[in-house]
Amino acid sequence: MKRFFLGCVIASALFVLPAGAGVYEDILHAANRSDTTTVVSLLRRGMDVNTADPHGTSLLMIAAREKNIELVRFLLDNRANVHRPNRFGDTALSVAALQGHEEIVHLLLERKTDPNQPGWTALHYAAFENRARIAALLIAAGAKVNAPAPNGFTPLMLAARRGHLDTVRLLVGAQAELNEIDPNEGTALDMAIKAKHAEVADFLRRAGAR
Repeated sequence: MKRFFLGCVIASALFVLPAGAGVYEDILHAANRSDTTTVVSLLRRGMDVNTADPHGTSLLMIAAREKNIELVRFLLDNRANVHRPNRFGDTALSVAALQGHEEIVHLLLERKTDPNQPGWTALHYAAFENRARIAALLIAAGAKVNAPAPNGFTPLMLAARRGHLDTVRLLVGAQAELNEIDPNEGTALDMAIKAKHAEVADFLRRAGAR
């Protein structure tokens, strides 16, 4: 029913709107409140599918953040740039991973989104937030399990430091480097010990960490 309704909206878009400030604000406001009908209508009347807010956060990133899979799918079908980062280096995939939106992560990966963007990757965010199922999707899509974040931490370090045993298990099973060393914080095992995550520390020791 929703797709039929969207089709009616698209078919009824008979004129092109100028991309003025008011329309720009309207489309961002609509995206932020998950008003898919308004976003689609404005896009079909001439707004750019890659419209972004002043921070560079695109419509696709907003839709991913708001868990609006209907709008995510529409934007992808209309060639939205999946790799475009905002000023903080985040992409739609990393935002979806951070927020735990598994279905959107799966859809973005199906559309060949590269999980290895520069800086903080989607896997870093998944490890930080203990999104083990999302981390598994990312690894299956080729995410680099030992990629360093801008602060030098690997996904395993992030998960161990936060006490996320499920994600630690997943990363170790995916051949994450156990003894990678951060100059200030040490290894993933050191981080788990310092943070008093005994169960994670015991698991890492049994896996061969030192």
